Amino acid sequence: MLEFTGMRISGQTMRALKLVAALFLTLGLAACGGGRDPKFRTYNGPAVTSVVVEKGARKMQLFHNDRVLKTYKISLGFAAEGHKQFEGDGKTPEGAYFIDRRNPKSRFHLSIGISYPNKADIAYAESQGKKPGGEIFIHGKTGYRGDNKGDWTWGCIAVPDRQMEDIYAMVRNGTPILIKP
Repeated sequence: MLEFTGMRISGQTMRALKLVAALFLTLGLAACGGGRDPKFRTYNGPAVTSVVVEKGARKMQLFHNDRVLKTYKISLGFAAEGHKQFEGDGKTPEGAYFIDRRNPKSRFHLSIGISYPNKADIAYAESQGKKPGGEIFIHGKTGYRGDNKGDWTWGCIAVPDRQMEDIYAMVRNGTPILIKP
């Protein structure tokens, strides 16, 4: 029993008051934007089992087995033709890779990493006395200073931020990605 300015408050009443205060605090934070970051979406559909990029068509598709779940228009490296061979060449890789990392704090809104370079990419670049480059991602467009039109990345695959939020939620690490010419 607690006595406060002549009022007696029982333990049960005190617990009820604490519960009501906690409820108001929670609702107040949610109303002020204290909830989760809206760029982190949830996805409850079929698992994405592969990603296929068709550079020539400027499209990327997410698959569940042999069924297309989503199709996106994409931007590529500024030198879009051909396979990425060297650091700074502005080309987007071609071949079979996998999604190997996530960056929720990317300067390009959100990003998921592609496992370029593989052993063959490294060996070829070294045989030419060069570096293969790396840091190839699928990412959003925020952070780029310009019109975000055409092919403008340094070898990455770019989509609008809202679409990147969906991709980030849908595609898991380890998902295979096939990048076609």
